[in-house]
Amino acid sequence: MTTGITLMVIGMVTVFAVLLFIIFVSKGLIFIVNNTIPETLEQKPQIPDDICEVINKTVFQITGGRGKVAEIKEV
Repeated sequence: MTTGITLMVIGMVTVFAVLLFIIFVSKGLIFIVNNTIPETLEQKPQIPDDICEVINKTVFQITGGRGKVAEIKEV
């Protein structure tokens, strides 16, 4: 009976230790990657000025001067 309990305790402690090891290694890896690899910013596609002007004039005409273009997204 004591052999079974001893094996169970040793197994549970081993699993707990391995999980703690994995957690600390993962946190260390995340820290290293976040500090060494620069964050890249997404570059939005540039919409030509003439197209922006046409869109602004169209919105102005349709809304009678009350509408304003806040953002233009390319679909």
